[in-house]
Amino acid sequence: MLSKAVIKYINSLQVKKYRNQHQAFVVEGAKSVTELLQSDFELQHVYVTQQFEGEHKSLLNGIAYDVVTETDLVKAGTYATNNAALAVAHMRQWPKLQVKPTELVIALDDIRDPGNLGTIIRIADWYGIKKIICSENCADFYNPKVIAATMGSFTRMQVHYLNLEEWLKDHTRTHQVYGASLAGENIHNMKLQPHGIVVMGNEANGIRPEVARQINQLIKIPAFGQAESLNVATATAIIIDNFRRW
Repeated sequence: MLSKAVIKYINSLQVKKYRNQHQAFVVEGAKSVTELLQSDFELQHVYVTQQFEGEHKSLLNGIAYDVVTETDLVKAGTYATNNAALAVAHMRQWPKLQVKPTELVIALDDIRDPGNLGTIIRIADWYGIKKIICSENCADFYNPKVIAATMGSFTRMQVHYLNLEEWLKDHTRTHQVYGASLAGENIHNMKLQPHGIVVMGNEANGIRPEVARQINQLIKIPAFGQAESLNVATATAIIIDNFRRW
């Protein structure tokens, strides 16, 4: 049984202020915790049910963990049900950001919804992209909803937060910078090479003007029906797929 103090501590990590204070974050569910146990993230502690322990004994070898009840996991975490595991891990220190001209990366301008950020991380992982660049107002990478939406892909991704406008200024001459926009060129008419920086904008407002000024090429997904717009994560998947076709 988890103590009140432990539950209080884990609950506090749902808030960015306390995540930063403790340099720790929470991972929940069988899939995400399994991925975490196989990654190079440093673990603080793991809490598992008897069922999870029995199924993943080899992964837990040498790991500090406690066997608890499903009720304990629900009290400590954000999931309505959790019959598997919950882990507290230390935040990772990313290496210095370097993007080669031959590399394909995603840059996110003011993406606020944690679910969208998590899904984009998962999409990037699917397409073999290792780095995502976020403007300073994007959702927090360690937000529990972001981690959950990645389905474990957070363990394989570098996510850097910075002044996107200034960073693009330093790269627009050496890298091809694309921006998703309804005013852009039809992506189906372009033969895109699998490298460059792809900028995706805010869910409601698109790419900010000061960021748009640093973009070499505006691109769009052509519409064939009457929908006003696409979800930003869906649009990211379609655009990146076009970059990977050649």
